Amino acid sequence: MSALPADAAPTLSALLRDGTRDDHTAAESEPFIEHLMSGDLDRAAYADLAAQQLVVYEALEEASAAVRDDARGGTLVFDELTRVPVIEQDLAFLYGPAWREEIRILPAAHEYAARIREVGSSLPHYAAHAYTRYLGDLSGGQIVRRMMERHYGLDGAGLAFYSFPEIPKSKVFKDVYRERLDGLRLDGAEVDAVLAEARLAFRLNRAVFAALAQVHRP
Repeated sequence: MSALPADAAPTLSALLRDGTRDDHTAAESEPFIEHLMSGDLDRAAYADLAAQQLVVYEALEEASAAVRDDARGGTLVFDELTRVPVIEQDLAFLYGPAWREEIRILPAAHEYAARIREVGSSLPHYAAHAYTRYLGDLSGGQIVRRMMERHYGLDGAGLAFYSFPEIPKSKVFKDVYRERLDGLRLDGAEVDAVLAEARLAFRLNRAVFAALAQVHRP
C-alpha cells in the first residue's frame, strides 16, 4: 500500500486522537479514578461508577438505534459493543436482585445522558460520543478491569462491562472502527462538530468522576 502524500488531510480518527489527548489525560487524572485504580476506595465505589454508566449507555444505545438506519452512520453501529445488558448484569451482582431500587444516579450522570439524547440522532454528535465511550472501553477500560480484579476481589462477576467476548482481538476491531470513522465522508462543519462534541463528552465524563469523588473518599 502506498503512503499518503505528505500534504494529505488528517483522518477523522487522527484528529480525534490528537484533539482530545489533553481531555483524555485530564479524565484519567481525576482523583476518583486515581483512588479507585490504586485500591484506595472500596467495592461500593466501583458499584456506584457502574450505576452512573448505566444511564449514559442507555442514552448512547438509544442513539445507536436511531443512527443504525442512517446511510452513513449505520456503519458505526456494532452489536458487539452493546453494553446496557452487561451493565445490568454487573449491577445485579454488585447490588443484588433489587438493584434498580438500590442504585442512585448522580445529577452529573443525568446531565451526560441528557446531552447524548439531545444530540445523538445527529451523526457527527453520535460519532463523538460513540468514539469516546466504546474505544475507551476497549482500551483503558481493560486496565480498569485488571485493577478491579486486583484491588477489590472482583473477577468475571461484576466486571462483564469490560468483557467483549465477540471481539477476541481488540486492536483489529479498533482499527476497523477507526476506518469506519474515517469513511463517514463528513464535511468540514461536521468534522468540527465531532471534535467539539468529543471534547464535551470528556468534560461530561469528568464531571461524573468529580461527583463520585464527593461521595467516595479514601
